[in-house]
Amino acid sequence: MFSPSQWALILGGSSGFGLATAKRLAVAGLSVCVVHRDRRGAMERIEREFDLIRRSLQRGARFLALNLDALSPDGIETTLNALAAEAAQSGHSRPVRVLLHSIAFGNLKPIAPVPENRQERVNQLMERLADAFDTSADHVREVAHNLLEEGHDALSPLVPPVYGDSLIDDGDMTRTIYSMGTSLLSWVQALFNRGLFAEDARVFGLTSEGNDIAWRGYAAVSAAKTALESVSRSIAVEFAPFGIRSNIIQAGVTDTPALRAIPGSASMKAVARSRNPFGRLTTPEDIANVIYLLSLDEASWINGSLIRADGGEHVASF
Repeated sequence: MFSPSQWALILGGSSGFGLATAKRLAVAGLSVCVVHRDRRGAMERIEREFDLIRRSLQRGARFLALNLDALSPDGIETTLNALAAEAAQSGHSRPVRVLLHSIAFGNLKPIAPVPENRQERVNQLMERLADAFDTSADHVREVAHNLLEEGHDALSPLVPPVYGDSLIDDGDMTRTIYSMGTSLLSWVQALFNRGLFAEDARVFGLTSEGNDIAWRGYAAVSAAKTALESVSRSIAVEFAPFGIRSNIIQAGVTDTPALRAIPGSASMKAVARSRNPFGRLTTPEDIANVIYLLSLDEASWINGSLIRADGGEHVASF
């Protein structure tokens, strides 16, 4: 169990990996600060999740939820001030044991148009199936998509991704690389400059197999994840003398809101289930458990690593 005077700062903690990690570290005894950015309409669901965290806190631990822009200077400053105030109240000036960067704010436009002949082949197949079943092609697409979501993975070729007409531009790339990549360094430097990191601190970022496999529409996020990994390695080397360890977790395909935003995510999940030796997707809780383990004192010599947590998905063929 951790001391309640130590904090986990979760950037992007209202869903997916961030929320699961906040729950896991709260049970382990840490105080938890979740930074998120959500609209009012989503807050009823999110507050239910936050109430679960509050009820799971160990004696003396605190929970802080800040709904703000974690990518803005004002958002960073507000968070640091809140943590500093909590630290002053408890009498511990260096509270942040864990920093998790789980910000999912990226652009998923393709970099080149989809070849017309590829889409035409799929449309022709849909028309033939529609004729055979005396229905419409749209109905066939809907049924195939629903069955695929239910886990009938063999139907994945019938549900190709749907992309818009617009292609990614320099602005999209720049924003995505900062949001999901190099903003990790902004936070590490800000926390360090304010003296808020614990003497033994752990920094975590999240990446995916898209760091070295090209998925259509994923170019900006892939570039961001590659930048994140590079920044993490530099943090691991240059901040090590100050007691800061930095590692990247490469999760397997996980059914999160961020994944569902990717065109063709249903097919991605089908392929992952087919490849995975355990026949299932990675869960946010799987990753939260890994982050918990790497936050323990016994994991202090793990630094500058990329750790795959996918049940063996990355080494398995179909």
